[in-house]
This record gives sequence, structure tokens and C-alpha cells, in this order.
Amino acid sequence: MVHDDKVLKNNEEKDIRNDENLETKNNKIIPQVIDEEMKTSYLDYAMSVIIGRALPNAKDGLKPVHRRILFSMNDLGLQYNKQFRKSARIVGDCLGKYHPHGDQSVYDALVRMAQDFSLRYPLVNGQGNFGSIDGDSPAAMRYTEAKMMKITEELLQDINKETVSFVENFDGSLKEPEVLPARLPNLLVNGSSGIAVGMATNIPPHNVKEVCSAIIAKIDNPEMTVAEAIEYIPGPDFPTGGIILGRTGIQTAYAKGKGIIKIKGKCHPETVRNRNAIIITELPYMVNKALMITQIANAVKDKVIEGIADIRDETDRTGIRVVIELKRDASYEVVEAQIMKHSRLQVSFGINLLAILDKKPVTLTLLDALDVFINHRKEVIVNRTKFDLRKAEDKSHLLEGLVIALNNLDAVVKLIKSSNSAKDAREGLIKEFDLSEKQSQAILDLKLQKLTGLEQDKIKTDLRDTLTLIEELKKILADDNEIRKIIKDESTEIIEKFGDERRTEISDQEEDVDIEDMIEEEDQVIMITNSGYIKRMPIESYKIQNRGGKGVIGMQTKEEDFIEDIFIANTKSYLLCFTNKGKVHWLKVYKIPEASRQSKGKAIINLLNLEQEDSISAVIPIKDFSKSEYLAMVTEKGVIKKTELKLYSRPRNGGIIAINLDEGDELVKVLKTKGTENIMIATRNGQAVRFNEKDARSIGRGARGVRAITLVNDKVIGAVVAKDDATILTITENGYGKRTSIPEYRLIRRGGKGVRNIICSPRNGKVVEIRQVYDQNEIIIMSKQGQVIRTQASQISVIGRNTQGLRIMKLKPGDKVTSIAKIVNGD
Repeated sequence: MVHDDKVLKNNEEKDIRNDENLETKNNKIIPQVIDEEMKTSYLDYAMSVIIGRALPNAKDGLKPVHRRILFSMNDLGLQYNKQFRKSARIVGDCLGKYHPHGDQSVYDALVRMAQDFSLRYPLVNGQGNFGSIDGDSPAAMRYTEAKMMKITEELLQDINKETVSFVENFDGSLKEPEVLPARLPNLLVNGSSGIAVGMATNIPPHNVKEVCSAIIAKIDNPEMTVAEAIEYIPGPDFPTGGIILGRTGIQTAYAKGKGIIKIKGKCHPETVRNRNAIIITELPYMVNKALMITQIANAVKDKVIEGIADIRDETDRTGIRVVIELKRDASYEVVEAQIMKHSRLQVSFGINLLAILDKKPVTLTLLDALDVFINHRKEVIVNRTKFDLRKAEDKSHLLEGLVIALNNLDAVVKLIKSSNSAKDAREGLIKEFDLSEKQSQAILDLKLQKLTGLEQDKIKTDLRDTLTLIEELKKILADDNEIRKIIKDESTEIIEKFGDERRTEISDQEEDVDIEDMIEEEDQVIMITNSGYIKRMPIESYKIQNRGGKGVIGMQTKEEDFIEDIFIANTKSYLLCFTNKGKVHWLKVYKIPEASRQSKGKAIINLLNLEQEDSISAVIPIKDFSKSEYLAMVTEKGVIKKTELKLYSRPRNGGIIAINLDEGDELVKVLKTKGTENIMIATRNGQAVRFNEKDARSIGRGARGVRAITLVNDKVIGAVVAKDDATILTITENGYGKRTSIPEYRLIRRGGKGVRNIICSPRNGKVVEIRQVYDQNEIIIMSKQGQVIRTQASQISVIGRNTQGLRIMKLKPGDKVTSIAKIVNGD
């Protein structure tokens, strides 16, 4: 661009009229490429928003506006035990001194810090209308009053002891802190949310007792892992309570700094006006209650949700209460599931632990956040200790001078009386007693009442105490362990003063419950093939036949495949799927594809995260992991291990170790027991041993186990919980079998060779499996080629232990029996 003298002259005239437009280098216009100028200017703007507005500081967990509001309130003396002050005064003071933005933005920030449904531990004590969970706006700032909460002083404590850096305010007339000293780990405790330019933060609130406990543990164990930290901080703790679904999202967020969790409101059934009703008592975090109710009402109107007769809000000062009355024939579970699916009673919360650290936006892990706070407190404690040490040394210096004067009182008084002026007296004291100017001035300022014996003792005692304090402060500065101990003591004090119980429950259920609640509860036949296909079918798919029948086709298998396992389970049950390698996986029955009798099913690898060459050796249907029950695992080489059921309640996606196996050994059977029952183990060559499970003590999940039966060129094929009033059904590979009364097997100690169970003659072949049955049971028997027979157990004769048995199933040439299952009528 080329500019002539006329343009320059016009510019000079404009500069005279408006000093704000004066600056150009050497009174010249600087040429600039427009796209480069846009990039530079936008980058400056973006960083200004990121650093100075939208994101919290990782050290004190506050955005600049919140920090300035609290600092202003501290300047105004609005401590928790002082009187309230008009919000307008606080906003005005903050605007005029530190925050040159709109007054509404400052008031909105002040209001949020006072809302007990927004912050887990509110920092402002508001008096008046500060809004509601229904989205009602707060009253104007001229009507409301505020002061700090008691917990807020933990953020500001020691701010006047040069603990943090101060910078100039927007016009350079005052100083404001870059960050607060913050004894409270506010970043995690109260969380934060904000949208900057090109990035956003969304940090959930946590329980102060849990966070401070984690800080103490992190100081004791600097090498703490995320898994260990989660033992102290199991998850977010929202002010509105609710239930977090599953732990996977939490673990991901804590390990990587980002993750998604699902939160649902808490509700329970109740009878209201002779109707079944759903009572909502807690909401997901940041959900507007009024809008949620409107959303449900609209869904009912549009027939998206069915079964609701009435909905009303009965919330009062005692807490949230939304009543949803159901129609006479409506199911509580189904309606609840529909509400969760079609309203904001269940929401997703995206965790993003983004904060400002060293003037840069940084994504923090949970361990990073703990480390940042600990390092910040170390810096604050060092600065505070240096300040206290300097003050104590100054004080001791003056006191030492006073003690010298008191020890030479007559000479000091004589010198002062003989001096012509205060200056002469000060110089005389310095020269005569080798004092500093400050010491001599302190002597001259000493009141006569300090010369009494009692007051002299106080001065000497004060000197001793001050010298002791100096030694303690120097010890702190010289030893990092002392600083860590102080942080631990401060955290313990915060727990004692402000610690409370969690409000948000964490459910182990990872998936949404709405799908499961719509599943009809019924018993199903589950089939698994040798090559890893699985399916489920209703029990009604099989008709009852007499003993000796040929059965019906139960499953279409591939040419080289065969049925390996068949069992009965409820659609709502969990399946603990144990592999031959000793691992356990977790699967819901209803997630297994339902198929026809002729279908081959679905590859189990698509339902479970199995390792290569793993196969399912045992499946236990479980409805409740909280019961006081055990799992007894029996291996092919005759080892048994008993472990509490609850230790297997939370498997990971890739499965967890159920039992440590010896080389070459495999898991054969898993039994659910009550801890005092008898167990019978059978072998392929027709031996059996019965012993009390007390002989095998309960051990940890990853242990090996103990010997259950002594084998001689044999292997274990099955095990049952043996009841004295039941019979043992033994089936051989050629379709022969028998029932034998359990008392015929004498009770011995664990580890014996056992007794004869069935004669394994050429006619019978080897033993395939055993089952404990009663007369009323129905039996399903499966062959290698897919033939199935269903018959009454009562049709199979009860005969002696050391016999061959009789034909149970008529097999085609070359076919073999592979497995059996039983049905308990009415259970």
C-alpha cells in the first residue's frame, strides 16, 4: 500500500482528536496481510478466553470470575460468621476492582456458587431467592444478600502471608491473586464446566472425604496407580444424588482424563390413592426438574410412554418428590424403563478433566489432579513457612534487644536520662550495648509498665517461644517429609470439619436397565456346541417323551461339530461362564440370541471376550451376588477350590482369573454351595468320592486349590452338591445309565480314591456326566449328533451303586451321549 502526505496529515488530525487511536510506529501505518492479522488476532482472543475466562485453574479449581468474587468478598470481610451484604455491593466491588465485564455474568457466577444443587459444597451462603432446580431465575442482585461459607475460608486461608503470586488488576491500580492458596482440593470437590474456544471442560464434583483420603494415600504412596486411587475415590458424587450406571466410564475418565458415564435418577414404588406409583426422589446432575416432568407428560400424550395415569410434583423443603401414578394394569418395571429411555431421568455425562496448569490448558488424569494439588500445597506451605520464619526472626531480634535492656536496666535508664534527644539515646544504646537500630528503637518505645517483674518474665518467655518456633519453621523448610505431614494433617482436618457421606450411588450394572426391564422372565434351554456356538430356546420347545425314546432334533450343527453343553437358566439371570483355562466371564441370559430348535445359534466369541483356544467348561446362573454363598471349582486332575461368590461379582470385559491351574489341568465343573454341604465328584472310569465341603476351606479368587480325589489313570468328569434325599443320575457315552441313592456313597475325607459309581463295561462305555435328581425332575439328554430326549427322572430306576445300569437313550450307530440337564418343575 502507498500513502501520500495528505493521508498522513489526516491521520495526524485524527490522532489529535482521539488519543486512543494515536499509536502507530514512528507515525507510520504498518502494512499487514489481512489473513495473517486475522490468525494472530483470533489466536490472541482464543487464548484470552481459554486462560482468562472459561477454564478453571488446576490448583484451586476456580475460574478467574469465581476467584475474583471470593477475593472481593474476603476484602469486604464477608466471612461465614459475619453479617450478610447485598449481592449488588459484592458484584459492584468485584467489577470495579478486578473483573471488567458485565455485571450479570458476575452475578450469575455468584449465584451458582450459592446453589446447593449446582455445587457439591457451595462456596457462598445466599440469603433470598437464588434460583431453583426447576430453572427459576434468581431474584435481582439488589434483593439478595450473600457471604462466604465456612468451607470457603479453606480456599483463602493464609492468602496474606505471601503464599501465592499477585498480579496487577486490569487498570494496574490494585493487586489480585493469580491463584488462591486452597487447602480444599476444589477442582475435584466442586468440579467445573465451561466452553472455551475449540475446547471445553466438564469436571464432575466429588466427595471431599474421599478426595482428601486419596490425597493422604497419594502422599504415602507416590507410585499409586489409578486402580488404587479408585479405591478411595470410587466415582463422582453429585449434589443431587442419583445413580451412576457402571464403573467402566469412571475408570476410563480417571485413567485418561476423558470418559462418559450414565446417570439416572433414583425412584421407588409406592401405593398412592390405591394406585401403584413411581416416586422420583433424586435427579441426575444438572437436570431441570420442571422440564423433565414436561418431557414425560409430552411422551405420555404422544403415547411414547404408556401406563401413566397422572403425574405431579410434590417437591417441598424436605426434598424432591415427583409422583407418577400408574394405570391399574401397568407394570412398574416397564413404565420405569420407558421413563428412563424417553426422558432426562437418565442422562449421559461427558467427563473432561481439562484445566489450566502453568498458563496452558492440560487434560489431567485423576492422579495428575491429585499431584497438582499436592505440589501446589507444598509451594504454599513453603512460602507460608518462609513468611512466618521472617516474621519470627524479626520478632526474636527485637525481643533479644529488649532482654539485653532488661538485663542492664539501670544502665539503660541512666543512658536515656542523660541523652539530650531521642536520637542521641538511640545512638548511645547502639554503641553501648551493640544493638541494631531496630532494637534500640524498640527499647525507646518500651512502656514503663513492661519494666515490672511479671512483664519482664513475659518478654523472656516470648523470646524462648519465638526461638522454638524458628527452629520448628527451619525444620519444616529443611525436611520435605515435614511438609508432606502438614498436607496430610490439613487434609485430615478438612475431613473432620466438612466430611460427609456420598450422595450418589454407583451401580455395578454397566448396561442400561431399560432393555432388561422389558424382558419377560422365563426359564430357557441354553445350548453350547464344541466349536463355540450358543443359543437359547423356551423349554416348551421340547415335548415330554417316555424313557427309551429317540427324542427330537435339538440343534443343527456343522458337520464336524457337536453339542457339548446344555443347561437351564432364567432370562434375568447372570451367567458366570467359566473357561477350561480357569477364567470367568459375565453374560446375561437374555443377551443370548433366541433361536429355533434347528438353528445352530451364534458364535459365543461374539458374546464373550474369550482368548484363543479357550472353551466354556462350566456356566453358573446367578441372580444375586450378595448372598452368602460359595463357588466350588473342580478340575480334571482332581483339584477343588472353594471361594466366596461375591468375589466374582464384577468381572472385566476380558474376564478375570477364577482359579490358577496346574500345567495341563483344566476346569471341569463349578458348583454353587452354601459352605456346609456335601460334594460328590465322579470320574470317567466310574469312580466317585463324597466328602463335606468344610474339608476345603474358602480361599482367594486367584488361588490354586487342594486335592479332592486321588486319580489313577483317570480324570474327573463331573461333580454335584450331594443331598441325602436325592439320587445320582449317571450317564455313559453309549446311552446307558442309572440312578443311585446318595447315602450308598459313604462320606469320607477329601482326597480319597472313592468307591465304584458304575461299571464301565464295553456295553456302557465311559461315564459322560452325573446329575443329582429327584423323582419330580425332568431330564434332557443330548447326543453328539444333535438328538435330544426329554423324560421324567422317575422313569429311570433307582438301583445299586456297583452295577451297569440300563438303557436311557437309543442312539444311532456311531453316536455318543455328550451331556445331560435337569428341569425342576415349579422352580
